[in-house]
Amino acid sequence: MTTTVNTATGAAQTMVLNMGPQHPSTHGVLRVVLELEGETIVRARPEIGYLHTGIEKSCEAKTYSQVITLTDRLDYLAPLSNNLCYCLAVEKLLGLEVPKRAQYIRVLLTELTRIGSHLVWLGTHAIDLGAMSVLLYCFRGWLKAVERFIAMFPGRVQEYEDLLTQNRIWRARTRGIGMLSAADAIAMGVSGPTLRASGVAYDVRKSFPYSSYEEFEFDVPTRTESDCYARYLLRVAEMRESLKIIRQAMTKIPAEGPIRTEAPGIVPPDREKMKTEMEALIYHFKIFTEGFSPPPGEVYQTIESPRGELGFYVASDGSPRPWRVKVRAPSFVNLQALPCLVEGRLIADVVACIGTIDIVLGEVDR
Repeated sequence: MTTTVNTATGAAQTMVLNMGPQHPSTHGVLRVVLELEGETIVRARPEIGYLHTGIEKSCEAKTYSQVITLTDRLDYLAPLSNNLCYCLAVEKLLGLEVPKRAQYIRVLLTELTRIGSHLVWLGTHAIDLGAMSVLLYCFRGWLKAVERFIAMFPGRVQEYEDLLTQNRIWRARTRGIGMLSAADAIAMGVSGPTLRASGVAYDVRKSFPYSSYEEFEFDVPTRTESDCYARYLLRVAEMRESLKIIRQAMTKIPAEGPIRTEAPGIVPPDREKMKTEMEALIYHFKIFTEGFSPPPGEVYQTIESPRGELGFYVASDGSPRPWRVKVRAPSFVNLQALPCLVEGRLIADVVACIGTIDIVLGEVDR
């Protein structure tokens, strides 16, 4: 479809082109409506809804425990981050405090998840821009054991940088592309690496610590270049910081101790108790058939997911099922920055800009 627009040099024809929802470089069923003058993008409009799953509404028909499996389907590259944020919200609703050992294990697992998510991003983003080898490097088996991973991973990160950081083609495709100022990022509610690459040092783990993150020493990397290349460098730096946190968590986790809080009727009893105590058996039966009922109220909990600030709003009416669950999905919020990144650029730059935001359509169309 062609349209006519008035420019400084007179009337000019533009073409409207659909990029997606089947395009492999849109990282899911995302449709971007591009208005083009030649190969220059005049206007871009993301169209979502092709993957709508109704997860938030489905939560209202599940018990609080059953909802955990639904959160996996939001950001399927960081399922443990979704699980943690939702569980923290419900624990806040119940007034529960989990043991320190469990908190440290949660930190360990979510930081491993962050590294895994960034590796998937790096491999797929690189192949989008023609760097095939990086995908193969990122998808090597890397989680045989945490100890082996800790020893091996710094060398792997250096390999990724050796392949890309000074690569002339990579730099040409990413430097000066997809500019996003700090003011625009803040105005649009952008968070995560996309925000920090614009020079804003905001990280939920530092600003609003959870799961004992205040006990860990780590830096919040930032860049000021505000382009695709800066977002690449920032995520590489974040993987190194996650490794620092993992090392600390490994030393902090006690060899023995509880990982579940004592809350009969909410937390299932030990298997051994079920075999010898009738009360424990009854609790187990009621938890998994009826669920538990938090007091009426509402809570909001945020964490720092690999894509940015992930938030869960959970409202209880005193029944075993949530009255309302609303997710603040970073991919959904960050996606609105796409027109700002691509307008005035070439069609080929759209691929770089979509990849550098690192969206997951599962949490966009939730």
